[in-house]
Amino acid sequence: MVRTLLCTMLLVLATHSAASAQEWARKMFEETKHDFGAVARGAKAEFRFELKNIYLEDVHIASVRSSCGCTSPTIEHELLKTYQRGAILATFNTRAFNGQKSATVTVTFDKPFYAEVQLQVSGFIRSDVVLSPGGAEFGTIDAGAEAAKKITIAYEGRSDWAITEIKSGSPYVEAIAEETSRIGSRISYELTVMITPDAPPGYVKEQLVIVTNDRGGGAEFPVDVEARVVSELTISPASLFLGALKPGQKVTKQIIVQAKRPFHITSVSCEDDCFEFETPRTAKAVQLVPVVFTAGDEPGKLSYKIKIRTDLDRESVSELSAFAQVLDESQADTDESADGQQAQPLTEPNSDG
Repeated sequence: MVRTLLCTMLLVLATHSAASAQEWARKMFEETKHDFGAVARGAKAEFRFELKNIYLEDVHIASVRSSCGCTSPTIEHELLKTYQRGAILATFNTRAFNGQKSATVTVTFDKPFYAEVQLQVSGFIRSDVVLSPGGAEFGTIDAGAEAAKKITIAYEGRSDWAITEIKSGSPYVEAIAEETSRIGSRISYELTVMITPDAPPGYVKEQLVIVTNDRGGGAEFPVDVEARVVSELTISPASLFLGALKPGQKVTKQIIVQAKRPFHITSVSCEDDCFEFETPRTAKAVQLVPVVFTAGDEPGKLSYKIKIRTDLDRESVSELSAFAQVLDESQADTDESADGQQAQPLTEPNSDG
C-alpha cells in the first residue's frame, strides 16, 4: 500500500515537472485554441497561432504535426530571434471532411531546449453548403481601383432555403448575393465580393458572414476575404523599430521608398529633433533614405511620426511610424542584449522565463 502510494506520488511529480519544463514554450503563444465554428464545404478556413520569442536565446521549431487529417499545420518561420514573431498556420480541410471535427496540433521545439506545445483546433464542416472558390482572394490591387470577385454558393436541402443578409466587419469590403437557380431542393447563389475604391493601402483580411433562414447555430457561415491594397508609393518597413538604446546612443536605420515610376523625395521630416535625415537628390523608382536617431536622456518607450513628401502627389504626405525605447542606467548595465533589445534569458527549461 505504501509502495503504491509512493509510486503514484512520484508519477504525479514527474508529470508536473515535465509540464513545468515546457511552460517556457507555451508562454510564447498568444492563443492555443481555436474554434472555426460552422463553415461551408470547400471554404477557405485558416487560423494563425501567433507566437513571439520573448527570450535572449534563439528559438527553433523542429516540426509540427496534427492528430487528424482534417487539419494541416505549417510553420511560418522555423527560427525566431529575440522578439521575432512567427506563426503556426492551421488549415481546416473543408474539401475532404464533413461534420464536427477536431485536432491537436503538436509543435515541437528543439532549441534552446526541447519542448512540445499542443494547439487545439475544432469546427463543423457543413455538407449542405458548398463554396466555389473557397474564398475571395484578390491578391494585390491598386489603391483607388475597383475590384470584385465572384463566388458560387450551392445549397442542397430545404426547398425554401434563402440568404437573408450579408454582414461585413469592414467598411471597405462589400458584397451582394443574387439567386441564380432554384430547382427543388437545389439552390444556387452568385456572391459578388468588392473591395471599395476608398480602401486605404495595407493588408485586408476580413470575414463576410452569410446569414440564411436556417434555424439555430446553422443560420450563418463565413466567407474569407483577402487583399493587399498598394498605393503608388510604398514605404518599408511598415513601421521602424529603432531599438532599445542608452541615453545619447545613436543608431542608423534605412527607409526604402518605392513607386512604379521615377520620383523625387522633396522632404523627410519629424517634429522631434532627435532625427537626422539624408534626402536623395536624384529621381529614381526606388529611393533609400538613411535615418539617424539619437536617444534622449529620459527613459521610456517613445513613438514618432516621420513624414515623407514626394513630387508624385503634391497634396499628400506619406507617414511612417517609428518606435524606440530609451533605457535607464540599471537596464543599460544589466539587461541589454546584443542588438540593443531587452529580453529575459532562458537559463533552465523549468524556469519562470
